[in-house]
Amino acid sequence: MLNSCTPVPSTKGSFGFDLEFLKTSEPEILVLEDEKGDAKVIISPALQGRVMTSTAGGDKGISFGWLNYDLLASRKISKHMTAFGGEERFWLGPEGGQFSVYFKQGKDFSFENWQVPKELDSSPFEVQSATKTEAKFVQNMHFQNYIGNDLYLRVNRDIRLLTPANIQTLIGINPSGDLKMVGFETTNSITNTGEKPWNETHGMLSIWILSMLNATEKTVVVAPFKTDGEGPIYTDDYFGQVPSSRLRNENGVIFFKADAKYRSKIGISPARALPFIGSYDTEKQVLTVAQFDLPNDHSPYLNGKWELQADPLKGDAVNAYNDGINNGTQLGQFYEIESSSPAAALQPGKTLTHHHRTIHFTGDKNALDKISLHVFGIRVDQIK
Repeated sequence: MLNSCTPVPSTKGSFGFDLEFLKTSEPEILVLEDEKGDAKVIISPALQGRVMTSTAGGDKGISFGWLNYDLLASRKISKHMTAFGGEERFWLGPEGGQFSVYFKQGKDFSFENWQVPKELDSSPFEVQSATKTEAKFVQNMHFQNYIGNDLYLRVNRDIRLLTPANIQTLIGINPSGDLKMVGFETTNSITNTGEKPWNETHGMLSIWILSMLNATEKTVVVAPFKTDGEGPIYTDDYFGQVPSSRLRNENGVIFFKADAKYRSKIGISPARALPFIGSYDTEKQVLTVAQFDLPNDHSPYLNGKWELQADPLKGDAVNAYNDGINNGTQLGQFYEIESSSPAAALQPGKTLTHHHRTIHFTGDKNALDKISLHVFGIRVDQIK
């Protein structure tokens, strides 16, 4: 029986539950938080400076990041990819093609041959500094790409808790006081530390940021796009054609079902993309907005499809992934929102930087509508 001095156990799904769990599985975690203790972010240095989860409501609030509790507890490294989870992680593109570092030279582009490098999967990043609102990380890496060339690089990753004023500037509207919100920005840089330039002959990399979020039956990814852009509105055949019942576009907005019941992925080219993508969970009334760098200079983006490509510099700038059963198994009940930098054509010593921001809003539906209308051009009830 609990007495008045016994702390009440946190409920699964709350930030407090995940915080207590991660204190055990990730003993060196860092927690960023605002002065009120409402907006909080958990970071794991042991997992590449990965943002594990966040909340807008303190320890009792919703935990937004998807976590694989069993894998985190066991620390068992899996073949192909160790799906620890985490609300935002650093990866490198492209996933497939001749510049890939996920497939060994000469191997078929099949799931059996796909392997996430340990540097992006299970290895730590070094903490350079940490305060209550910001943490900075660094790591040196070396890869050999599919065509057999070596790539040496330094990764710098800075994570900053966003203030309400920062959020207002980013989304272009003042969020209502009736809303709770949390936002964080990651500044991700790669520097060519080798002796050879990265180019179309030697190979190139790109910064790839992926957010694993909790999927529900009523979660839908929403992405505005340029109606006057050239080319297809989206790529919808990464893992086979996405059924029309799960993907549609109308009036300049893409809708993609994110229920973790059908493995599928979409991409939007830089000619069609806008610097926003997000999602809405009708069950919990959570509106998520991701904002990222999208240069308007016709920069080439790397093609990540699992094949040798006629044009490896014709890829997507933003993606969304919905998990599902693959070869009889499933990674987890999550979906992903992803952004990429342009191809890093870097001379030795040169650096490319990519910013990605994640913001969650919960609360009054009318207030959520104002944000959704401003960012996506539609009300939250239309995100379905």
